Amino acid sequence: MTPPAPALVAAPVWDIFVRLFHWSLATLVVIAVVTGKVGGNAIQWHMVAGGGILALVLFRVMWGFAGGEYARFISFVASPARTLRFARGLIGRGHEYVIGHNPLGGWMVLAMLALFTTQAVFGLFSNDEIMTTGPLARYVSDETSIAFMSRHRILAPVLIVLVALHIAAVLYHLFVKNENLVRPMLNGRKSLPAALAAEARDGRKASIALGVTLLAVAIAVVVTVFQWSKLFPG
Repeated sequence: MTPPAPALVAAPVWDIFVRLFHWSLATLVVIAVVTGKVGGNAIQWHMVAGGGILALVLFRVMWGFAGGEYARFISFVASPARTLRFARGLIGRGHEYVIGHNPLGGWMVLAMLALFTTQAVFGLFSNDEIMTTGPLARYVSDETSIAFMSRHRILAPVLIVLVALHIAAVLYHLFVKNENLVRPMLNGRKSLPAALAAEARDGRKASIALGVTLLAVAIAVVVTVFQWSKLFPG
């Protein structure tokens, strides 16, 4: 017999910076994929999108230590045993509600951050042997730069698969577990059992000033990297 669904209460979980990061990253990934496939002059926009992705990832890493309660890595990086228990629960009829990222989602966040960072670094040092080189390609040999380009191309479909898995997980929660994970990423409020909702309301709040500062730092770092050869021509 399926246990009755608990009464749910909307509570604030995702701060504005987590939401901006999520949707900005989704938009830039689409732009990067499309312009990468089109090629030609669109590659310039591919590089701009890549720079934006790198800035977002840098910000998200910093925000993972300084953000609101449920933006912090410590709140959602679970042990393998805890993650396995949660995964097994997804197969059953019941459903375990989690305030922030669930254990599987937390590991997905880490995987995406690591792979997007790696992909961006490959792009910085890449040379496509046609008309485009990354802003730091001049600091490595042609052979190394071409190798980075090859790895950049190989990793692209892996990232697409990872994004597809993320979307599939969101759809599974929506249609199988009756939990909407999209709405909270729009308005910041997640529907939770009363006890978890109360805990969420008591969580550490995000600092808007700190978030703006860290985002500006991330953008400044990426702009500096892209303009490095002009700033330091020697």
